[in-house]
Amino acid sequence: MKQRVQPRTLIVCLSLLCLLAVWLSLALGPVSLPLFDTLRAGLRLLGLPVAGDDLQQAEMILGQIRLPRTLLGLAVGAVLALSGVAMQGLFRNPLADPGLVGVAAGAAMGAAVAIVGGSWFGGMPDVLAPYLLSLCAFIGGLGVTALVYRLGRRDGQTNVATMLLAGVAMTALGGAAVGLFSYLADDATLRTLTFWNLGSLNGASYERLWPLLMVAGGVALWLPRRARALNALLLGESEARHLGIEVERLKRELVFCTALGVGAAVAAAGLIGFIGLVVPHLVRLLAGPDHRVVLPASLLAGGVLMLFADLVARLVLAPAELPIGIVTALIGAPFFLVLLIRGRS
Repeated sequence: MKQRVQPRTLIVCLSLLCLLAVWLSLALGPVSLPLFDTLRAGLRLLGLPVAGDDLQQAEMILGQIRLPRTLLGLAVGAVLALSGVAMQGLFRNPLADPGLVGVAAGAAMGAAVAIVGGSWFGGMPDVLAPYLLSLCAFIGGLGVTALVYRLGRRDGQTNVATMLLAGVAMTALGGAAVGLFSYLADDATLRTLTFWNLGSLNGASYERLWPLLMVAGGVALWLPRRARALNALLLGESEARHLGIEVERLKRELVFCTALGVGAAVAAAGLIGFIGLVVPHLVRLLAGPDHRVVLPASLLAGGVLMLFADLVARLVLAPAELPIGIVTALIGAPFFLVLLIRGRS
């Protein structure tokens, strides 16, 4: 496996870049804070004794607004990048995207149901009302992915080509459903649905954050344990079976992790594209295809890219905010075209 950058060097550089991205994300925004005051306020929030009585405003901004938003960006970027690695390993194609199994389309359809048909859930308990949108999006993503996986199963085997075609069909169906709900929505509801589909970290809160952190932590702990199996799968399914890999079980685990991760990320932040495509491929260009390196490096790089994209979204039109899905598309689409041109040559 050819490597252009040593794994340890890459992980250290990405870790330092991640710390820088977190620092800047906490400091910059419509109300920017001095970097040193941001560091002092952050240390005080961690419970460390820091001298100074001039940090009340910085502590309030960090604790109530910036910290949950930064943690949300890290979690969303990491889980989307890990899901991209899983799908590219499953399809043995570096241009595969987590949305291929229909999870993003299903989540968008569930969110459209919650936004446009919110009155249908009038009898819901008050404790669940703040989670209605996220819950519907999460259930929609899992449901569509389960259907796609079921359509790809035959005679006890999972045909990835059939599953891919089923995912394309369900993505088109989900887009049609979202279009129908957009047609039925009034002006205010249509605006909410449109901005949700463009993706944003705005409105991040600890209540929305903890379910995603639990899912992201589970995916981040589980997928690296399957790195050797993913390496074997690169050789082909028959070769992987000869090496002792339970291929069907591995496929189920990859689809399940992707459904959980992408479903939770889309439920928390809306539709954000290209992170799962760009980050794993970029890591492979830097360090080679070994999943023992690609998985942890993609986790860090996904969080870094997400935070820097959020900084652009916050600052380029300040005090207004650009939807982060537009920023990631502006970054990812040219990168994708470059990959296509390189592949053709």
